[in-house]
Amino acid sequence: MTSAQHLSPAIQLDRVVRRYGPTVALDGLSLEVAVGECCALLGPNGAGKTTLVELCEGYARPDQGRVRVLGLDPVADGGRLRWRLGIMLQSGGLYPALRVEEVLQLFSRFYAAPADPRALVDAVGLGRRRRARVKQLSGGERQRLSLALALVGRPELCFLDEPTSGMDPIARRATWGLVQGLRRRGTTVVLTTHDLEEAERLADRIAIVHHGRLLAADSPSALRGEGVERRLEVETASPFDPARLPALAGLGPVTALGPTTFAAVTSDPAQAMASLTAWMRDAGVPCRSLTAGARSLEAVFLSLTGETRLDREQGAVLRPAGAGAARLGTAP
Repeated sequence: MTSAQHLSPAIQLDRVVRRYGPTVALDGLSLEVAVGECCALLGPNGAGKTTLVELCEGYARPDQGRVRVLGLDPVADGGRLRWRLGIMLQSGGLYPALRVEEVLQLFSRFYAAPADPRALVDAVGLGRRRRARVKQLSGGERQRLSLALALVGRPELCFLDEPTSGMDPIARRATWGLVQGLRRRGTTVVLTTHDLEEAERLADRIAIVHHGRLLAADSPSALRGEGVERRLEVETASPFDPARLPALAGLGPVTALGPTTFAAVTSDPAQAMASLTAWMRDAGVPCRSLTAGARSLEAVFLSLTGETRLDREQGAVLRPAGAGAARLGTAP
């Protein structure tokens, strides 16, 4: 491998357009994923994430623009490329009558230097279920088997679609550990997820896609504005109109969140908290709680898309996904 090849992106999309009849799924989208990087794709349902991944996997051609994966055209060079990829699907592709280890042994024969099927069964937490038939597995167990199948060929590049969907918390954490291990070994990972905590934990970079366009692509900390600004959130003991606040040292724009809560942005949290609490004390406004922190990824997402919530008519809502987390998912 030449130095130029080593430095070239693992994935490169240049002004890609993809249409399905009158619907524009991707609208001039450009994105690069570096070799060895874990990139998480975020966006509501219908944003264009699946189309983007399908173009990279060679299942469709762009109507305009250019797609290169590991330096190759995914369609024209599909035969040379596919054995270098690992693809995890949310459903399908499994033989219901075969046993777990039999499925992995079968798929391992498609590769010249596969991973050890027995070791891989253990690695994804299915050691006690290696003799179980696929049709007997729970949804979370099938997800773990799908992950193992994506890894059996020792891929250079993995596409993981909702890798922890349906998993219990223990299996979820174990799967995160596997993905982090891939990163340490230099495997490039493209992670499509609705789980914001998962994206923050695993991704070197997060790409936010909406209406077929790339709205942002940066590290989780950069997207949240860490080191640039902080968010103060205040709860008062009784209804309070933040319009009453005068200009205070360190305190930026203020937004009402409810009758007794408001938020403000500051680049100097210590100064802002000192001046705000002093004013509230002198004004006789009782403070129930005051918190400071970087913006959440959820807040960044909603801000970039210009939404105060996700549209239920499009089938996506925000819902909790564990302590301090949020999840983009399908509306009931």
